[in-house]
Amino acid sequence: MIGFVSQLQAEFEQRADRNIARQQEAYLKNKFQLLGLKTPTRKEAQQAFLLKANLPEKSELTEITKSLWKKPQREFQYFAIDLNRKYLKKIEKPDIELFEMMITDKSWWDTVDLIASNIIGSYFKLFPEEIKPVTDKWMSSGNIWLQRTCLLFQLKYKEEINTELLSKFILALVGTSEFFINKAIGWILREYTRTNPDWVLAFVQTNKDKLSNLSKNEALKLIG
Repeated sequence: MIGFVSQLQAEFEQRADRNIARQQEAYLKNKFQLLGLKTPTRKEAQQAFLLKANLPEKSELTEITKSLWKKPQREFQYFAIDLNRKYLKKIEKPDIELFEMMITDKSWWDTVDLIASNIIGSYFKLFPEEIKPVTDKWMSSGNIWLQRTCLLFQLKYKEEINTELLSKFILALVGTSEFFINKAIGWILREYTRTNPDWVLAFVQTNKDKLSNLSKNEALKLIG
């Protein structure tokens, strides 16, 4: 495990660019340190580490992820997410504890949205019986990133979206002034207009006095 992470770090540091890092850090409101790897550069640097032949055992994944998550530079968290996506077919129920840590530690939209739409979305498809207990806990947590994840885990579900569940989450969160919640409400509704615009129009019309202007504008952006 130590060798895997240290070799990755060496590859990343070899390509570090402080000028790019300053721009990226500013984009993320200076909340995190970065090495200054643009996405294509990072993808190239990490490519060998994600090859099937080089992947660690699934039993090592939690420890490796936590090690990567402790590193100050944001690129290591991005890699940890990409690494976990390689094991989506091997997800186990207890892995939700690791995913929750990834959401609640060093939280910001750049990691949370990837985790929600890719990892949590896959987890709940494998274990639909976990949706209610987990999302009940997250919605009542007061943590905006767990709540945002509840809104966004169905982002790629298309025809499989549970609209009753989505409505429940949205209506539980309306009235907040939290930008990241109102933006997520609009985003998931906007994405669903690609599949079922009539449902979104009806939902927005029914709840127009409850939804924020941000949510409504985002929701209807693709259909006017």
